[in-house]
Amino acid sequence: MEEENGDSIIRSLGRSLSRAAGSLRMEDVFSIGYGSTHHGRSSHHSVEDEEALRWAALEKLPTYKRIRTTIFKSYNIPADLKNQTPADKLLLDVRELDQHSQQDFIDKTFKVVEEDNEMFLKKFRDRVDKVGIVLPTVEVRFQNLTIEADCYIGDRALPSLPNATRNTFEAILGNIGISLSKKTKLTILKDASGIIKPSRMTLLLGPPSSGKTTLLLAMAGKLDHSLKVKGDITYNGYKLNEFEPRRTSAYISQNDVHVGEMTVKETLDFSARCQGVGSKLEMLVELARREKQAGIHPEAEVDLFMKATAIEGEASSLITYYTLRILGLDICRDTFVGDAILRGISGGQKKRLTTGEMLVGPTKTLFMDEISTGLDSSTTFQIVKCLQQLVHLTDSTILMSLLQPAPETFDLFDDIILISEGQIVYQGPREHVHDFFTSCGFMCPERKGTADFLQEVTSRKDQEQYWIDRTKPYRYIQVCEFAQHFKNFHVGEKLNNELLLPYDKTQSHKAALVFKKYLVSNREMLKASWDKEWLLLKRNRFIYIFKSVQFIIVAFVGMTLFFRTTMHTRDEQDGAIYIGALLLSLLVNMFNGLAEISLTIIRLPVIFKQRDLLFHPSWAYTLPTFLLRLPISLFESVAWMVIVYYGVGFAPEVNRFFKHFLVVFTIQNVSGGLFRLIAGVCRTMNMANAGGTLVLLFIFFFGGFLIPKAQIPDMWEWSYWLSPLSYGFKAFAVNEFFAPRWMKKMSSDNVTTLGIAILENMDIPKQRSWFWIGVASLLGFAVLFNILFTFVLMYFDPPGKPQPIISKETALGMENQQNSNQQPTLEKIASKQDVTPQSLFVANGSNSRIIEMQLGQSGSNSYDSNGGVSRKGMILPFTPLAMSFDGINYFVDMPQEMREEGVTENRLQLLSEVTGAFRPGVLTALMGVSGAGKTTLMDVLAGRKTGGYIEGDIRISGFPKKQETFARISGYCEQTDIHSPQITVHESLIYSAFLRLPKEVGNKDKMIFVHEVLELIELGNLKDAIVGLPGVSGLSTEQRKRLTIAVELVANPSIIFMDEPTSGLDARAAAIVMRAVRNTVETGRTVVCTIHQPSIDIFESFDELLLMKRGGQVIYAGPLGRNSQNIVEYFEEIPGVSKIPEKYNPATWMLEVSSNAAEIRLNMDFAEYFRSSIIQQRNKHLVMQLTTPPPGAVDLHFETQYSQSTWEQFKSCIWKMWWSYWRNPDYNLVRNFFTLAAALIVGTLFWKIGEIRENTNNLNTIIGAMYGGVFLVGMNNCQTVQPVAATERTVFYRERAAGMYSVLPYAMAQVFVEIPYVFIEAAYYTIIVYSMVSFQWTASKFLWSFFINFFSFLYFTYYGLMTVSITPNEQLAAILAASFYSVFNFFSGFYIPRPRIPKWWVWYYWMCPLAWTAYGFIVSQYHDVEKTIKVPGMSYDQPINLYIQDYYGYRLDFMGPVAVVLVGFCVLFVGIYVFCLRTLNFQVR
Repeated sequence: MEEENGDSIIRSLGRSLSRAAGSLRMEDVFSIGYGSTHHGRSSHHSVEDEEALRWAALEKLPTYKRIRTTIFKSYNIPADLKNQTPADKLLLDVRELDQHSQQDFIDKTFKVVEEDNEMFLKKFRDRVDKVGIVLPTVEVRFQNLTIEADCYIGDRALPSLPNATRNTFEAILGNIGISLSKKTKLTILKDASGIIKPSRMTLLLGPPSSGKTTLLLAMAGKLDHSLKVKGDITYNGYKLNEFEPRRTSAYISQNDVHVGEMTVKETLDFSARCQGVGSKLEMLVELARREKQAGIHPEAEVDLFMKATAIEGEASSLITYYTLRILGLDICRDTFVGDAILRGISGGQKKRLTTGEMLVGPTKTLFMDEISTGLDSSTTFQIVKCLQQLVHLTDSTILMSLLQPAPETFDLFDDIILISEGQIVYQGPREHVHDFFTSCGFMCPERKGTADFLQEVTSRKDQEQYWIDRTKPYRYIQVCEFAQHFKNFHVGEKLNNELLLPYDKTQSHKAALVFKKYLVSNREMLKASWDKEWLLLKRNRFIYIFKSVQFIIVAFVGMTLFFRTTMHTRDEQDGAIYIGALLLSLLVNMFNGLAEISLTIIRLPVIFKQRDLLFHPSWAYTLPTFLLRLPISLFESVAWMVIVYYGVGFAPEVNRFFKHFLVVFTIQNVSGGLFRLIAGVCRTMNMANAGGTLVLLFIFFFGGFLIPKAQIPDMWEWSYWLSPLSYGFKAFAVNEFFAPRWMKKMSSDNVTTLGIAILENMDIPKQRSWFWIGVASLLGFAVLFNILFTFVLMYFDPPGKPQPIISKETALGMENQQNSNQQPTLEKIASKQDVTPQSLFVANGSNSRIIEMQLGQSGSNSYDSNGGVSRKGMILPFTPLAMSFDGINYFVDMPQEMREEGVTENRLQLLSEVTGAFRPGVLTALMGVSGAGKTTLMDVLAGRKTGGYIEGDIRISGFPKKQETFARISGYCEQTDIHSPQITVHESLIYSAFLRLPKEVGNKDKMIFVHEVLELIELGNLKDAIVGLPGVSGLSTEQRKRLTIAVELVANPSIIFMDEPTSGLDARAAAIVMRAVRNTVETGRTVVCTIHQPSIDIFESFDELLLMKRGGQVIYAGPLGRNSQNIVEYFEEIPGVSKIPEKYNPATWMLEVSSNAAEIRLNMDFAEYFRSSIIQQRNKHLVMQLTTPPPGAVDLHFETQYSQSTWEQFKSCIWKMWWSYWRNPDYNLVRNFFTLAAALIVGTLFWKIGEIRENTNNLNTIIGAMYGGVFLVGMNNCQTVQPVAATERTVFYRERAAGMYSVLPYAMAQVFVEIPYVFIEAAYYTIIVYSMVSFQWTASKFLWSFFINFFSFLYFTYYGLMTVSITPNEQLAAILAASFYSVFNFFSGFYIPRPRIPKWWVWYYWMCPLAWTAYGFIVSQYHDVEKTIKVPGMSYDQPINLYIQDYYGYRLDFMGPVAVVLVGFCVLFVGIYVFCLRTLNFQVR
């Protein structure tokens, strides 16, 4: 095996090694300290001599080769081969290392990460110190930094339709110097000063909304331009505008934005290639030069690592493998990152990947924002420990904010910055922070983590418990008092003195700051982006194949629709049919690019992130994107030509075939470029869908085929020349109608040739040169759109900035502060209600207890004069219930990846014989390392699994669990906080309460209970805040987490499951959440929480623990005991387990001593040990007791499946839907703006054209105006409703699983809430278009026009809802919907009338919704018009009503059936939508 391993490595070394080295082993290649092995004096000397020869051979190489070559360290060479092999042949070119070799090097060099990483970095530091090289360092200073934002107050800040409209007009007026908006100044940071020193790792702590992220962004030079900044930030004395701060430093965001289709390693490799190696190569050259002069030979593995990580442009770098190892990501190295569609790595792993993206680069100044979210405490400790070693041994500068650092993690930091209410409370060495607060009169309790203490001591609600001198009355110490006291503290005075001495710029290392925007050559950046885009093209091949297959199907449909056996070249009417066939080629290929909108939008967050991190310029993304789409366009163009050109029977000449092909190909590229540009400008799906359709409408109407150029009003003539479709249409028509078969025949006037006559009828130029003018113009448009797309990505900002919202009460308090010469801050000014929750909860040692809230207490609460609840403690009646489970096993089908690796089993077991019980009034923690099965067990017990195989017995108070009734008495707080984004916190709770509380509870009591829960979870000051989207707008992570808990609590459940309730929260927020959880338990409820990295306080607030290990096995289930005594004693009794260190977190210690590594070391199975323990025997006995119902107990039974009747469910659902729609300007305002713009364009373009009815061209133009407008407005309705429906569907899955309602009321609410919006939309559209186009003003015709518009817009909207319900995500829904637009268009009867449609397609004509819309429009307006018009090819004039009867095949008395069918399509699409919502579930759990 070793020889095979060696052979593979040797092959990877390529030219650098001779065949003589072919028998060397991997262990010897990268052996550490191998040369120190004693084989006797003679062998020792021979080794030294041999190594000296190799170094001598290395030093003879030219500098360029020397810094890329290291010695191939191995001494196991046979004597005969050694004599034959020159020393210079045993050298290794580091560029020839393959991925296996790189991984092997990391495996052998960094076995135990923390220890080996420190050892390796010390060797690195020794090497540079030996030759006197000084590493570059960066000192970051910020002085008198004040940052302010403007924000709206109260209801004015909510994104309702009136507010959004008002904001738009105020922004327009603001650009010309007129300010009407009333905003309040919000001080985020106030007069902050400090120093972030190199070689010292600094921890940034502070409660939510204290300004931590703003401070990090300010120092990284990434603040939003709308913020007002005062003060100075300098790096080594240089201001931010004197160098490139975004390249010198890196901000690591708390939001994880990655490409889901790339693996973890591919993501890091791309990041490494884009960031380059910085000054590593220059340092290596200087290092080699000095070592050569001093005769120093470095250690082989250090030399190899430094040289391998200094080579830029490599597709796979050694630095990637190093970063994967120290971040613990090597176990998921080849796993997809994943996204909402693709299952990938966990949230904690994504957080580490975000950190790793910047660690692989050369940047040594890092600002890290909450990098431990979702990680267990031991993983966080490992990562922070490695970063500490990096800081100390490479003189890096790191400022890191953490949410809940464990004590052992906290102790790794050198300096602490504590920030609260935008002010620096403390900045200095960690050792002095206790002394500072002791001098202020506060002390950290013995079993309290320092980090938790620091985040709570400035809080009004938590401060009193830390007051030292109980003989003196406590007084709340404000943040400004702490800040002032710090200035007089010795640490503060020292800091101030340092700030008074400016940094000497001359002392700054020349490599410390970066003055170039990009460190990698344009060629390398383009190559990296090309490789990434090619990779993603292959990964997304299903989408492109699906799109191409759909395109080919449309081509077949089009070909059979205009099949050559039905096509003739006799007269102008035949020419009109050929015009329709040409429009098929034009429009289908133009619409084909519509999918680029969703494909681009989904990539934009990553593109903007990489642009802002200076990974590469925008063109490095847009150029490969454009070039890689060319082969796809070429394939689709060839497929189109093969199917359509001769199938339809276009001009048979070969040269015209290739000319037609050229136009098709250029239109495809114009389309792709245009829709990518629209996606870049609009940046959200709603805006892009509306923008894309508006542009389509624009180029559609001005393409020259709906209305000839001569009839376009002068005011719109410029639009004709700007429409790409006009050039494509001219090129197609000129190419076709100059063919001999058209030019050799005479038209009906016997004066002009038939081809020229057809061109004249369509007002197309009659010069052959217009073909090449058209092609050249299309090529120009393709290039222009892609260039504009590049500029858009360069200069536009990412969408969805968080908007601070201040309540009116807070604003009043801020004004009072200003009147008293104090700056307003983000922290809410306390009101009376802010103090009252303290009465619910008091600290009592390390535990908590309830004062007033008693089990079963009821009674009426009164309201005080201000409308607040004047008395606390109302609890609605509920039945305490216990849950027991015995022998739970859970299996899933074996993943395909594991089958491919040789696993033969059909099923993978995730839970194994799990037994236990959860009881009322007992708070149980469910813990274990990542992948132990915590969430899986909770999902199984709660009935939330949608797949897999469950075995075992689950009982509720002795009765078998029935999911229908269980959903009524249980609550489930999911780890991902899913809520409707457009409603407020208060409304979210009202909605949940009114749907889930029993109908016997009155509405007044429900509202009182909602207020109680708001105060219990401490959300009272946020009740009017909009929820928003995670990471984009609205509530912060911890506020969203509290809302998730509150939404479940208002349901008054007996059993509550909480999945990671403190994940993503800082210490104080976690304490608030756990206080709420504890309060809930004290009311007699059964509560179970999974938890990742609890502090000592949080861990010891639990009563019992169920601990699991990987494989879903239980290794402890029982009480924690006071100060975790029981769990500690249990593990300490196991032979070989070390005692818990003093003041160590028991939760962290417990996970460490029960890890897989510990099992291997102790040669035991903790699960087996537990199964034979006394504790497990007690558990089994308890489970047996709980399996039998108590005497007199009855099983849970409800008369109805849901708490409320169907009508009440509908009322609640439509109430929420109404507010969601009202506050969704992205959807409704954009949709209405589009419709208004479409109406005005149609009205002005076809101004008074309804009065001109002289020939069929006039009639077709009028019909085109009606038809085209409705089609494009309807298409926009369909596309813009899809993202809204997709977002709400994720909320629907959660609410339906909670048993809130049945499918029908929810679906009907979504259906009915659309009606008033569509009604208004149809009303003003009809009024504008009908009057401006000047149709006949009779009541019946106007009302028919409105009726057809209304129901056409409505069925398009419901069609959009339907497509979302049958697809897993909005991207596929958009592609599916788009696939039918062209089909609807061409079977509408407008481009090819029904009598000319082949018999085999007539059936689809009757199934096409647009055909009935066109039918209704034409018949309702012209069924009684007997005015005659000229018809080409006919010798007499024909009445209009007879013409539409003959040409279009319409019955003039058919309006009744048309009306019924239009309503029927709405009902049909709604029915499919409801059915699919009921039967299809795309949420995989």
